[in-house]
Amino acid sequence: MLNPGGPGLEGLELPSLAATVLPSEVLERYDLIGFDPRGVGHSAPVTCGLTDVSLVNLFPYPAADGSIDANVALARETAARCAASTSGDVLPFITTANTARDMDQIRQALGEGKISYWGQSYGTYLGAVYASLFAENTDRMVLEGNVDPTRVWYGTFHHWSEGMASRFPDAARVAAANNDTVHFGTTVEEVTAAYLELASRLDATPASVPGTSARISGGLFRTVTYSLLEKNEQLPLLVQLWRAIDNLTAGAPTAEDAALLQQVFAQEAARTDVPADNQTAVFLALACGDASWPTGIEVYRKKTAEDRAAHPLTAGMPFNIWPCAFWKTQPREAVVEVTRQGEHNILLLQNRRDNATPWESGLGMRKALGARATFVEVDAGGHYVYGQGSSCVDGVFNTFLMTGQLPQGDVSCAN
Repeated sequence: MLNPGGPGLEGLELPSLAATVLPSEVLERYDLIGFDPRGVGHSAPVTCGLTDVSLVNLFPYPAADGSIDANVALARETAARCAASTSGDVLPFITTANTARDMDQIRQALGEGKISYWGQSYGTYLGAVYASLFAENTDRMVLEGNVDPTRVWYGTFHHWSEGMASRFPDAARVAAANNDTVHFGTTVEEVTAAYLELASRLDATPASVPGTSARISGGLFRTVTYSLLEKNEQLPLLVQLWRAIDNLTAGAPTAEDAALLQQVFAQEAARTDVPADNQTAVFLALACGDASWPTGIEVYRKKTAEDRAAHPLTAGMPFNIWPCAFWKTQPREAVVEVTRQGEHNILLLQNRRDNATPWESGLGMRKALGARATFVEVDAGGHYVYGQGSSCVDGVFNTFLMTGQLPQGDVSCAN
């Protein structure tokens, strides 16, 4: 079984994608099963009735002066919309524990005694919960880019500050090596300063993208950067995008800049088979329904200011307020304790410089699973580990899936 993370991403097409990267000797041993988790895509999709359907504005970047008042208002309004939506009564049941129970129903429907699993990002937490609720039904499990199961979800987002600080220099080095076209400087320090200055400029005055309805705010700029940092092959595109946005704010975009901006910020065609805000609704249902959040606004105000000062690249967003602070229902059950009880049959893959599920988050999963898992750390950047050019990683992964054998000790891969 396969899960791409998100949370809220559809998984029906994953078998076709996995079949293009897995070696034939692995494919010969497995049926690949994809599924849309409950509430997602074609599995009774939920909605919050939101008119702004993207996840972009959900990430609570403070105002240019550091104020979180607008974030508080939006979080309150979003929580109220979710509660009043046609899915309001269903949202409390869109949880990771219930999705894990659904996975076991799929296992039973397939007539299998055990299932193997490959989950990425949020899918690592889903897999760990399944392995804890159904240890006796868990066969070979690979968790890639790991969520700390002891910090869901309020504490999980806090890791993003350290994650961005560790990953951003990889992109800065690409920009510095291409200063003749990017013009952000020749050192990591110069590029970082230019990036932060551009983000501040966009905080104060968002820029309209010619030929689209998109307006690039400081928050959107940072969110797109975060997304493109997830894959190494996207770094050249990212630094050219910085240049194009910089030229746009200066009022002198080239034809090449305009084409790139339109490519990145073009609106996707609206779907008719699922609610437009489906991924956002599932994201919120899980974040707010798996575990409780603080409700005092001053907690967020204080923590956001402190983090904003300590980590300028994320500008305080990871500690800011989410709709979960105003969620209308409390979690239906306690957070599942990810347990060390079970066979040694879980492989954890973790990059050192992962901005989405940072290094500290991976260490949290490693500690939670104890002797059940082997941990493979990679001195690399990005959110994805397998199939990224490391023969060390791919060898451990393929051997485990083919034979069930894991190294007895943790493994460190140079690249």
